[in-house]
Amino acid sequence: MANRKYIVGNWKMNGLRAQLSDIAAIAAIAANHDDADVGICPPVTLITAAVQANPDFAIGAQDCHFAESGAHTGCLSAVMLKEAGASYSILGHSERRADQQEGDAEVKAKAEAVRAAGMGVIICVGETEEERDAGQAIEIVTVQLARSFPAGASADWLTIAYEPIWAIGTGRVPEVSDVAEMHAAIRVKLGELMGQGSDAVRILYGGSMNGSNAAELLAVPNVDGGLVGGASLTAAKFAPIIEAAAEA
Repeated sequence: MANRKYIVGNWKMNGLRAQLSDIAAIAAIAANHDDADVGICPPVTLITAAVQANPDFAIGAQDCHFAESGAHTGCLSAVMLKEAGASYSILGHSERRADQQEGDAEVKAKAEAVRAAGMGVIICVGETEEERDAGQAIEIVTVQLARSFPAGASADWLTIAYEPIWAIGTGRVPEVSDVAEMHAAIRVKLGELMGQGSDAVRILYGGSMNGSNAAELLAVPNVDGGLVGGASLTAAKFAPIIEAAAEA
């Protein structure tokens, strides 16, 4: 049986209180397409207001620190994010791995902290253009997954997002065959890491998914949804992706 599709919007460093109306509109669209799971990860400044205005809609965070508290200026712990209203968090996004030099061990520690706080986890993995051109993409991604993988993982709280780094925000999308090959490799690695139950872990595609290509990408085996950036910032752009997921 195919996994239920899961579409998550990652707003990155975008969104002020004026954009709460877009979250409300997206939540309403999601409620009308309940054959798929939908969520938004806004900047942390909007989490509480978004949850209060849309209590039945899944609002998540974009990152967290692995410690519960302490001398970590500017950081937020999983328990803080949960108290703010987040029910899950993206972790290990390629932009954080590159810009904040986050390594696999740190991502693993964060994932375990988020789970300990009773929240869901989306772990991101992906290769650079140079790694793909060198024929190393599958090796890079599966090793990254293994090293970032949290202890005691279960499909009821863990999701994996594959992001070909060179496709994020560029409009470039890999060939469907390349997406299928990578998602199949991730599925095999999940089986090695988890054993029973690994088939139920959802694997999202995250690299310039939009309303025009969502249906094609969501039809690829082992593509259980999407981690969507720019196309999630407005209800108008996000709606076709939600609709494609509900129909997939």
